[in-house]
Amino acid sequence: MSAEAAVAVGLWLALSQRNWEAAKTFLGDECIYLDMPVGPAAAARGPEDIVKRLKIGLEPLQDYIHHGGLIVANGADVMYEHSETWTWDTGHSALLRFASVLRVVDGKITLWKDYWDMGALTNFAPRSWMEDLMKADMSWIYDASGQV
Repeated sequence: MSAEAAVAVGLWLALSQRNWEAAKTFLGDECIYLDMPVGPAAAARGPEDIVKRLKIGLEPLQDYIHHGGLIVANGADVMYEHSETWTWDTGHSALLRFASVLRVVDGKITLWKDYWDMGALTNFAPRSWMEDLMKADMSWIYDASGQV
């Protein structure tokens, strides 16, 4: 496994443990993170804001399991096909499949784009989760239009 691929795997290990401080160590100071279904106008930038954004979705979950998959690296560019099982305290559960595209420079992720089916989440999440999402702190939003 290349050093760049190992950085990606390390990030998801930290996320699977919801170890937010460890997750930050894999992200460059100017890293941009975005969910492609939402688009670059609702990206997050920098380790603090990226973790703030991730917590909105992951922290309320009763259980969060990461399932590793195919990882391919070409220099700084890493593609990681993986999935996550999200379980809420209501008993609702969703299997989310991702293709994550990352750029890793000098051991830090500088760009992170997640491609996934938002319907796979919204169709299985409890209504209360979506309502809470709409009330969440959105101070992390960074408009990365034209940068990604």
